[in-house]
Amino acid sequence: MKPIIRILLTGAGSPGAPGVIQSLKKSEDYKIYIVGVDCNPNSVGFHMTDRHYVGPKASEESFIPFIEHICKKEKIDVLFSLVTDELIKLAEHRDVFSRSGTRMNLSSVPALQTVINKGVLYTALQKMGIAVPSFQVTSSAKQFRKALTALGYPEQPICFKPTISDGSRGFHILDDRVDRFELLFRQKPTSVYISHSELLRIIQGRKEFPEVLVMEYLPHEEYSVDVLAENGQVAIAVPRLREATVGGISTKSLIRQDQDIIDYATMVVERLALHGNIGIQIRRDRSHQPKIVEINPRMQGTIVHCTAAGINLPVLAVKQALGVLPLHLDSKVKWGTRMVRHWKEVFYDADGSSYTL
Repeated sequence: MKPIIRILLTGAGSPGAPGVIQSLKKSEDYKIYIVGVDCNPNSVGFHMTDRHYVGPKASEESFIPFIEHICKKEKIDVLFSLVTDELIKLAEHRDVFSRSGTRMNLSSVPALQTVINKGVLYTALQKMGIAVPSFQVTSSAKQFRKALTALGYPEQPICFKPTISDGSRGFHILDDRVDRFELLFRQKPTSVYISHSELLRIIQGRKEFPEVLVMEYLPHEEYSVDVLAENGQVAIAVPRLREATVGGISTKSLIRQDQDIIDYATMVVERLALHGNIGIQIRRDRSHQPKIVEINPRMQGTIVHCTAAGINLPVLAVKQALGVLPLHLDSKVKWGTRMVRHWKEVFYDADGSSYTL
């Protein structure tokens, strides 16, 4: 009979939760019991978990006491978070959870602080001699406008994003050469492109201004690399070529063995001494060389694609947390596996119970 492992999964309403849950439930070695937590009472992941709770956001003082209470009540063995905002708080209280018998696969607090802030991340990697996009960190409209010129605009397109943000929130590409007529009438109104005049109109006169990373635009292929690491030692790295995305989420991707992408991701993880499930976003620059976009120090939203390709990273993360991960993984990745994502519905009765057709 399989041993029962009780998992607490926070961020059960995130886009990646269904895939993570499916992967965990496919474990051949354990019977996985999943408790889902999210601040949204209608989280899709609740439909797939064995039990669920509606809880506070990471920004609320009650967050850690609530999670600690659930871990004790449900006798949780392993805690996974799919919410970047929660990671540092959880890591800071690692010992509290450990005393209750709950393990977490999280990087150290200093490592998390480095990778979550993109400006700090780029600066750290640059000092290590690792190739990063040309960039400047700005905190005012005046600095922002100067950075555009310094990085080659308008001769070259420039992109920018808040230094701390999730997914594609706040990401834009400044390029006046893009056909505005095409964007207006033939593209969906979610384009990331913005014109210089529109940008200046928006930021003009604004006293409050977020810390923004302004960087060179990387025009070629984009990858998500799913990594499992043990204190900086990479156990496995699987690149996914992102062929189509909607709102920063892959809708079409290909598992492809591009060794330079694997080597780059491995070097980044090793130099930053990252631990557990790590997601690294990489794009190729104008010379087709890999450069960092961002790091998600947690399971990524489309990690289920790796499961379909024969490498179940969520289950391997459970083994890592339990201290039984093999030193040498027998990784038989089915290279060339393609994923196409489609919509699926969950319905709710008036009493809140969920069902599917």
